[in-house]
Amino acid sequence: MAMRLIRLRLYRLSGFRLSSIWVLPVLSMALAVVLTPILRAIDQATGWKVLGFGPNGSRALLAMLAASMLSFLVFLFSALLIAVQIASAQLTPRVIATTFLQDRPVKATIGLIVLTFTLSIGVLGRSEQAVLQLSTVVCILLSLVTIAMFLYMIDYSLKALRPVSVIGRVATSGRKVIHDVYPDALDAKRDVRRSVLTTRPPAPDRTLYHAETSAVLRAADFRWLSDTAQAVQGLIELVPRVGTFIAVDEPLFHLYGGAVDLDPGSLRSALAFGQERTLEQDPMFAFRILVDIAAKALSPAINDPTTAVLAIDQIHRLLRVVGKRHLDAHAMLDESGRFGVAFRTPDWEDYVTLSVSEIRQYGATSVQVVRRLRAMLENLRTSLPPDRWPPLELQLQVLDRAVARAFLDPEDQAIAGVADFEGVGQVD
Repeated sequence: MAMRLIRLRLYRLSGFRLSSIWVLPVLSMALAVVLTPILRAIDQATGWKVLGFGPNGSRALLAMLAASMLSFLVFLFSALLIAVQIASAQLTPRVIATTFLQDRPVKATIGLIVLTFTLSIGVLGRSEQAVLQLSTVVCILLSLVTIAMFLYMIDYSLKALRPVSVIGRVATSGRKVIHDVYPDALDAKRDVRRSVLTTRPPAPDRTLYHAETSAVLRAADFRWLSDTAQAVQGLIELVPRVGTFIAVDEPLFHLYGGAVDLDPGSLRSALAFGQERTLEQDPMFAFRILVDIAAKALSPAINDPTTAVLAIDQIHRLLRVVGKRHLDAHAMLDESGRFGVAFRTPDWEDYVTLSVSEIRQYGATSVQVVRRLRAMLENLRTSLPPDRWPPLELQLQVLDRAVARAFLDPEDQAIAGVADFEGVGQVD
């Protein structure tokens, strides 16, 4: 139990660190406080005379560096606030936590600026009687590195703010989580212990309810739950799906067999909750973000179907990945197939419906969108196994009816009825 609590706290700490932009700057301040007396001791012990600074020149230079770093910091935070506002308004607010707040170059630049600023102040305060030559040189070098990093940061931010960059990063993260949640490819040897539970008892022997604050289920330690259930020859069923909002007093676990005597606190400690969804164990969230970006681009206030097509490009990519994997990985069981943990994951129809329905509804009057959707559905139908075809064919039928309603002229209907990977481009 103690180890479970420690691991849960480490998980929460890791998530807090990844989504918090102030942690690295605070550590940089602490590092500067530690470095200042160390550099001063080295200066006094070695008697460095590197650049031969005089007292007045050294203090003026350090004061200028400190003021410059503070100006950099103010400018950078102002730019970040504007960037977040633009991304939230034009793309979707869900990209803030999944991309911008976890951006390492941004955090590294802020940390470096804070380190240089704090170190310059510390050295300046100790330069009243003697010039700390080595400390001054270190501050100069750090300021040069900071300026270079700041310029890189400006270039990086301009490129990272483009819709194609944000969409690409979300899709890359989504591809990774798909492989984690669905480890077995259709054409590879399958792990029979990770499949649909076929021998679930008709009714649970005990049900545990959510007793904490209402929140979103972010992740679960399925491996530990499976090992624990197998050890007591029982079955643990996790009721909510990862990514689902669960309110207080809603069912959390159904317990069967030997699992009924397990400690409720220990079971609850295997789950991580939060205010919003994350991509760690929730592949549907990647699709949700991409669909939201496309829907926002298709709103009358923005009217940017090309961005919607960019989102469909990545949705197409992710659907192809999902379609080539076994999606019935709803349990982790022992060799008998009776004991372990059962849980819920999205199926193929869930992914197709989420990926197409809202974009089709909001973009039904856009030639670009309907042509790109058709190209995606037809391509997936030819590149995926036949058991994946029914949801795709259903969406194609609905798309045909939407085109017929949106485009009254036969010529427009003919144009909109053509599959095109570019939206409105060259068709082979």
